[in-house]
Amino acid sequence: MKTGTLKNPKAINRKPETVNRKVAPPIHQVTSLILPTPSVSWLYNGIPVYATQMGTQDVMKIEIVVRAGRPNERIKLASRATSRLLREGTKSFNSAQIAEQLDFFAGTLQTPVSLDTANIVLYSMTKHFSKLLPLLAEMLLEPTFPQRELDTFVENSVSRLAVELTKNDVVAYRKISAMIFGDETPYGYNSTETDYRALKTDDLKRHHAENYTADNTLIFISGKFDDTIFDLLNQYLGQHRTVAQQVKIEPLSISDAVPSKIRLETADKSQAAIRIGKRIGSRKNPDHDKLFVLNTILGGYFGSRLMSNIREEKGYTYGINSSIDLNFHDGFFYIGTEVGTEYLDKTLVEIYREMDKLQTELIEDDELEMVKNYLLGNLLNLLDGPFAVSGVIVPMVLEDLPFSAFDDLIKTIRFISAEELRDLARKYFRREMFFEVVVS
Repeated sequence: MKTGTLKNPKAINRKPETVNRKVAPPIHQVTSLILPTPSVSWLYNGIPVYATQMGTQDVMKIEIVVRAGRPNERIKLASRATSRLLREGTKSFNSAQIAEQLDFFAGTLQTPVSLDTANIVLYSMTKHFSKLLPLLAEMLLEPTFPQRELDTFVENSVSRLAVELTKNDVVAYRKISAMIFGDETPYGYNSTETDYRALKTDDLKRHHAENYTADNTLIFISGKFDDTIFDLLNQYLGQHRTVAQQVKIEPLSISDAVPSKIRLETADKSQAAIRIGKRIGSRKNPDHDKLFVLNTILGGYFGSRLMSNIREEKGYTYGINSSIDLNFHDGFFYIGTEVGTEYLDKTLVEIYREMDKLQTELIEDDELEMVKNYLLGNLLNLLDGPFAVSGVIVPMVLEDLPFSAFDDLIKTIRFISAEELRDLARKYFRREMFFEVVVS
């Protein structure tokens, strides 16, 4: 039996290198951020297909987006109900059979809710896509909206709503969005039990007939596939009617309400929910990219000013953040947190103090550099794989933005100055511009 010898006997006694965990690792600059541009083709009936053909795994994703959201409704909640019931029955399959087909061919189907669109997302192994596409097409084009499934949807939604309305943070968000946009507008109205119970199958069928049309539809495919995919898309979706029964959609009405403050009482007295917000327009607002950076500094990540002050230093809350919610026609900026009622007034003081400081003091170079690196790192993650890339492309296409908008955002992040951010804060962060809702 042969025995081996160590070439370096001293190595066996070498101490492992230790890491000084009190010293942060070095920050490296993100140097290359390039959004892969999708190829664009059109089906026989004019539906555009945006294809992101990349990746090494034999999987793919198709996302069908229909402009059939709230701005297209005749009756409240028709868009949500129609979208959710697409998978609950077609001319050939009931809901159980649809689920069985998806399981058999290892497909994953989602119908995410959006205020502006109805989305149908299918993840599939490439080799099984030809088996699942006919099912997907039938769900999109020939749903039956069974009464039993609608009844189940209504009862589940009403039960879920009853639970949500016991949460102060949910009540606060619903109230501030209604105040900002108007409680009878597509972006401002809130779902109620009465609205759910008023839904009829005829409402869903009419919403589908008027809006689920070829001229209202876009298709996004991503992953590993070959050009035969377009023949399949034409076969099953390229024959979809092009002549819509759509009603004319009037320009979206948005409330011009004067900012105000309101306090609501609920049964939950343990914590107070705070929402402070204002309208900022859609992504086409020329200040959007700069606001993206300013929002991050204020409350858009864990190291933000609101978190550092109100959570880390004061200990008033477990978490506080600021966000930008964008829709096609308009959007709003808001700050949200939940605090113990004993810290409510102190928290409000600190929130406005942080917004005031951004208007009067220049951001230090080290802080600004950290935020820029954080944002560029997040954008780098958005380009990690074909499905992630498609997730960037979809909103750009829907909002009629050029693909160069991604490069413009990167340039803004890289080169925005402390002076520009201070001026932006003076434009958008004045106290008198904000709606304020407190629920406790």
